[in-house]
Amino acid sequence: MEIVKRPAPPTGIRRMFFRAPIHFYRLRLGWLFGGRLLLLNHTGRVSGKPRRVVIEVVEHDRADGSYVVCSGFGPKAAWYQNLLATPEASIQVGVRTLPVTAHLLDTEEGGDFMARYAPRHPRTARKLVRFMGFSVDGTQGDYRAVGRRLPFVRLSPRES
Repeated sequence: MEIVKRPAPPTGIRRMFFRAPIHFYRLRLGWLFGGRLLLLNHTGRVSGKPRRVVIEVVEHDRADGSYVVCSGFGPKAAWYQNLLATPEASIQVGVRTLPVTAHLLDTEEGGDFMARYAPRHPRTARKLVRFMGFSVDGTQGDYRAVGRRLPFVRLSPRES
């Protein structure tokens, strides 16, 4: 695994494309994404204002109701920084809204999650790691190495 080039967060038209799923959630059409995407409602660390972002679900634990997500743009992503400052947030998955608390995962857990994600979604995994600036040979160990370099977060349900 090697880092080719880390992507910059999207701007302009590309940003509009990335943010388009938010409008689907506003229209109560989040069910169209199944369980693959969730809407994260969080608090801006500087402004204190409500913020929203749609992120891909890496794994959902049905036993405890938690969701694991990853910051593909690295630890400098705004939503990730916001969760560091204020871990209490809410998520929308489909049409359900859940209050959650964010828990940062260590690098080994991140590697494990990425190694499990890649075989479940092989084409998406290849495209994602390429988009995130990594070059991989497609082996389990390569995906595990990528997962160790990315910040993963567990969003655990809390009492409302």
